[in-house]
Amino acid sequence: MAAGGGRAFAWQVFPPMPTCRVYGTVAHQDGHLLVLGGCGRAGLPLDTAETLDMSSHTWLALAPLPTARAGAAAVVLGKQVLVVGGVDEAQSPVAAVEAFLADEGRWERRATLPQAAMGVATVERDGMVYALGGMGPDTAPQAQVRVYEPRRDCWLSLPSMPTPCYGASTFLHGNKIYVLGGRQGKLPVTAFEAFDLETRTWTRHPSLPSRRAFAGCAMAEGSVFSLGGLQQPGPHNFYSRPHFVNTVEMFDLEHGSWTKLPRSLRMRDKRADFVVGSLGGNIVAIGGLGNQPCPLASVESFSLARRRWEALPAMPTARCSCSSLQAGPRLFVIGGVAQGPSQAVEALCLRDGV
Repeated sequence: MAAGGGRAFAWQVFPPMPTCRVYGTVAHQDGHLLVLGGCGRAGLPLDTAETLDMSSHTWLALAPLPTARAGAAAVVLGKQVLVVGGVDEAQSPVAAVEAFLADEGRWERRATLPQAAMGVATVERDGMVYALGGMGPDTAPQAQVRVYEPRRDCWLSLPSMPTPCYGASTFLHGNKIYVLGGRQGKLPVTAFEAFDLETRTWTRHPSLPSRRAFAGCAMAEGSVFSLGGLQQPGPHNFYSRPHFVNTVEMFDLEHGSWTKLPRSLRMRDKRADFVVGSLGGNIVAIGGLGNQPCPLASVESFSLARRRWEALPAMPTARCSCSSLQAGPRLFVIGGVAQGPSQAVEALCLRDGV
């Protein structure tokens, strides 16, 4: 399917992971795709670590994680990969922070989080790691913001988020970290807030127009997009049930307001728990769950220039709950759930002259 300007989307299929998993932590470092932890077929967190050499397309086993965990955050710091938070084998949030030293092939423990947390959002800026929110052992959402200083191996506290949450989407734009959505218990959060790294102050932006769980979020060309999800019934609508939607809401950072796009500009498929990213001026939505009895393989893109959705080649392995990572013109879709935890590793690529 053409993307304009002689460019097109195509799928690249990589050798499957040796270990099937869902909620794995992924990172891209020096031509290698690292997949760390996650949950396997038994439903328990793994300590398994594997890496795919992108040039030879071969998998290698790495030293296991010191702490088995699923749903952790990862940040690449030069030759190190820092793994933060997650949930352990006892289904409890993790405080342990560990660094994989790529040149030495081993793990080192780092200063622990001040409070154990799962669903932590992380952002790297100028060699510093910012960790925002999470859910603690008491299941309460956290508002804490911490910054990790690698040279001192310590976490410092910063002003808390106005809205506590876990599992939020974060975007670094200029000198600000934008935090969108997330959850408080079983309820989706509609808050949209920004932390100024220079003034170390928070700004509350208008909230999302609609409350949706498992929506997809992306930033492109000065706008933030919130797509699809599972629509939650309103507080006074006792008879409505959650249902899949194809809603598209867009926040213009310059004008500071949300726009709910009309029906003609909604996604082609209703979906939730899917992969979303930005490739070459297009917002892409991949897989997930919909009204069908099995995960979706469908893929679609929204052209920011042409202002329309187009169908793209289907994902080779239909899945939901996938890990994802963008590296250059590739959007990797890793693991997830097909009929069970998946080994699939596939990338949607934007190529010239395809």
